[in-house]
This record gives sequence, structure tokens and C-alpha cells, in this order.
Amino acid sequence: QVQLVESGGGLVQAAGSLRLSCAASGRTFSTYAMGWFRQAPGKEREFVATITRDGSNTAYPDSVKGRFTISRDNAKNTVYLQMNSLKPEDTALYYCAAGRYFSRRQNEYDYWGQGTQVTVFS
Repeated sequence: QVQLVESGGGLVQAAGSLRLSCAASGRTFSTYAMGWFRQAPGKEREFVATITRDGSNTAYPDSVKGRFTISRDNAKNTVYLQMNSLKPEDTALYYCAAGRYFSRRQNEYDYWGQGTQVTVFS
């Protein structure tokens, strides 16, 4: 069992930056691929970023590529999402998730946090 707690969300002006953190409980953090997803009001939850167990590989959708960076610190049981050049359309509830596979698919993640709100104003 893995428990995930996100933090770092907030209100930011367009073109600004935020760094989200996701702290995981348990000793098995390094055995999970980690992902970030987001859900805007009235929209389906969508993929934002994923990282392999050892941090050697990452993937992003085109909508955030070049602006967002996922990273992890297995010694601290934490995964991060650095978000730069934020746009109003990035406004959403951001979730981190843990899964067995490096994947863009939500259904391949077993554990989810409660989310942290990011609001970008112009």
C-alpha cells in the first residue's frame, strides 16, 4: 500500500512557475513508476507527466512538453513537477499517482493522491 500526498499548488500569474511535490509513504517508493495527471472543471482527467522507477526516463504530452519537468528523489520518497511558463489553461486539480509501469494511461496506476489545486490567472 502506498499513500500519496501532493503539495505546492496555488495561485500564480500566467508565465509564472510552481513546483508541485508528492510525498509517498512506505519503503517501496523506488519500485513504482510515478505519474502526474490533472483535471480541469468540466473536463476529463488527463496525463501530464510520467517517470520511470529510477528516474532515467520521462514522458509528457505535447501540451506541457518543454514547460513541465518531472523528477524524483527516491531517498526522500518524493516526486516533483516543475511547471514553468504557466498558462491559464493549465488551471486544474493536479494528482500524482504510483503504478507498476511507466505509462501515460490512468488505468495503469494503482495509487492516487487527493490532488493539489493550481490556478493560473492572466
